[in-house]
Amino acid sequence: MAAIKQAFVLGAGMGTRLRPLTDELPKPLVPIFQKPLITFALDHLIDSGVEKFLINTHRLPEKFEETFPENGYLGINLTFANEPLLLDTGGGIKNIERQLGSEPFITYSGDVLTDVPLQPLIDEHFKRGNDVTLALRETGLGSAIAFRDGRVVDISNRYGVPGQFDFANIAVWNRAVFERIPSGQKISFIPILGDWISQGGKIGGVVLEKGQWFNLGSRAEYFNVHRAILGGWRPAYVKGSDWTARIHPTAVVDSTATIRGCSVVSKDSRVGAGALLEDTIVWPGSQIASNAELFGCIVRARKTATGSHRNVDI
Repeated sequence: MAAIKQAFVLGAGMGTRLRPLTDELPKPLVPIFQKPLITFALDHLIDSGVEKFLINTHRLPEKFEETFPENGYLGINLTFANEPLLLDTGGGIKNIERQLGSEPFITYSGDVLTDVPLQPLIDEHFKRGNDVTLALRETGLGSAIAFRDGRVVDISNRYGVPGQFDFANIAVWNRAVFERIPSGQKISFIPILGDWISQGGKIGGVVLEKGQWFNLGSRAEYFNVHRAILGGWRPAYVKGSDWTARIHPTAVVDSTATIRGCSVVSKDSRVGAGALLEDTIVWPGSQIASNAELFGCIVRARKTATGSHRNVDI
């Protein structure tokens, strides 16, 4: 069975679509129940045999340091590469060329939550001798990838071939990609792949329709993830179940408070007497005042909520 031992997890996005939730916290670090979003990507990759991780950052790099003390996760070292000027996906790959060395690597978006099987993607990459192999899916968000007979033949209709799949934000790469990306420039890897296709590059793909796939591009999608987990969905690669606790053991919830629906209370939070939380997610360190009523709300980390609110971010 083929294996990939190193991964580049993209953590440098601006999180624009999820604002204001990402004003003070990078999108890959937003909590999903009691677990930072990016750790699902790490768990997934570890379960697939990855042993070396590089993660790029841009905004609020200190938040990654707080989340991963001593740059480690489950005993595995994490190497962070901060980009003071955002380099986009292609420039981000080029920026860590030296650390990745000569072996193939897998890229995985740090703001995606999925349990699609990774082994078929890895196996296809080696079996076909591809330069790049993209995970493809009908995500409902786009259909930019034209895929025929195991090959990606067009991206974004560049050569007039209509697409039918979206890129699922996971891919396997050979070192040859580094020769095609200019140094020190902000550039997406999409035009890089487009040029490579026309020059005979072996750009392959695997359609991965099994499993769940969440992009978390909106607060509605953020709630959808929580509802799926509350309904029983669990990524098999995540060990243990304590992360699914609706009330963290360190949270203090008054006995007269009411918590119902799709609600989560995170670590070090407090919910006062007579408070009502319905379909509301409380991030770490937040304070819910006595008699507050929150419906469909998200209370950001270390904030205080008072009064009555509906469908707002606090």
